Amino acid sequence: MPTVLVDADVLLDILIPDPKWEEWSSAALAEAAESSLLAINPIIFAEVSVGFDRIEDLEAALPDELQREELPWDAAFLAGKTFLAYRRRGGTKHAPLPDFYIGAHAAVRGHTLLTRDASRYRSYFPKLSLIGPP
Repeated sequence: MPTVLVDADVLLDILIPDPKWEEWSSAALAEAAESSLLAINPIIFAEVSVGFDRIEDLEAALPDELQREELPWDAAFLAGKTFLAYRRRGGTKHAPLPDFYIGAHAAVRGHTLLTRDASRYRSYFPKLSLIGPP
């Protein structure tokens, strides 16, 4: 069964209801769950944690069907190379952004990425399979 890596923005839209995105994110997550395994990694977990005061509250709020995956070492390497491309294009950040790690994780594992920021991922991971808003 294929795996969909669920980006933090989608989870936050649902867990801390966003009036603009909650409906889309909920529907997209439910649809992905019908035919795929759902997963997050430690970086996604960290990004979602900003909406919670206690780890126990976050753990209780996350959907049970979300599998936990470690960040693959080859994804970390790809994230670094993608960050280098970002810097060469004029990017001003001095450390790799979480999106580079998340996109690289999905890319090296052959996962689809569910995100509402598909255009950013498409810029640096053009072959990555994405689920995003129309």
